[in-house]
Amino acid sequence: MELRRGRGPLVLGLFFFVTGVFLLGCFELTVPGWIIGLLALLIGGGIVLAERRPFRFHIGPDGLAVRVAGLNRAVPWAEIDAIILDQEVPTIGVKHPIDSRLLLVPAAGSTIDGPFDGQSPIDGRPALVLLDLADVTQSLDEVAAALTRFAGSRFTDVRHHRRAHFESLDFAVGPGGYDPTRVDELIRQGRDGLLIDELLPRWSAKARFEEARAELPTSTSGYDRTAVHATLDELSALIARWPEQDVPSDRSNRPDPSNPTGQNGPSGKSSQSDPPDQSGQSGQSGQSTLPG
Repeated sequence: MELRRGRGPLVLGLFFFVTGVFLLGCFELTVPGWIIGLLALLIGGGIVLAERRPFRFHIGPDGLAVRVAGLNRAVPWAEIDAIILDQEVPTIGVKHPIDSRLLLVPAAGSTIDGPFDGQSPIDGRPALVLLDLADVTQSLDEVAAALTRFAGSRFTDVRHHRRAHFESLDFAVGPGGYDPTRVDELIRQGRDGLLIDELLPRWSAKARFEEARAELPTSTSGYDRTAVHATLDELSALIARWPEQDVPSDRSNRPDPSNPTGQNGPSGKSSQSDPPDQSGQSGQSGQSTLPG
């Protein structure tokens, strides 16, 4: 698969450049007009030069062939320990596109040079920032499909990594807890929100999630309310966060949000994937059979 660079910034740069030339070419131009014209010319010229730099990003069975991030070479899969599609968690009120990028963690003995100024969200290892995916015409799902096909287990899509964290959750069951069916539906709704890549729809998904959360009913035999709140807090913060709110870690060894205190007790299965029953559990249990 050959990624193609988008032309939106190039068009914007040409617009600024032509505007600057037009202003500087006008007779009887005032001093502010000269300043504005020069700024437009410099900004436009800089954007055009940046967008005209050689670019290549090919994903294939033998590895990557790239001309990005200081690399101009073929990179076989043997030199790559991990390649990660990382995506920021959008912030409520901050109006800029959701940043998505590709990170590369080199394998031991790799000859890939840095700078390794990124960090794997999975395990914290230094990573090379390969590509801002806003710069290419292919969608995130198209890029992810190609990397899944050719990179195999080396590839991690952080969007699905986060989503999988909220599968097959065990909650303690007791009187006065939250209705299991409604909790499972809300978790499924939140997991779907993690796959939305556009800013305004993502904010809307956050608002709908919080509205449904505020209306959760209780049940005579329901999920432990404290554990449910811990899970929903984390899921909500991953859909979109408030400016002062920390983003939950994507590390694989983070604690189970459905059991924040580490206490054992009667439990029920909250699952969007319908896994097999677990044996050996003591106490009362309940299981959701919602599809994934």
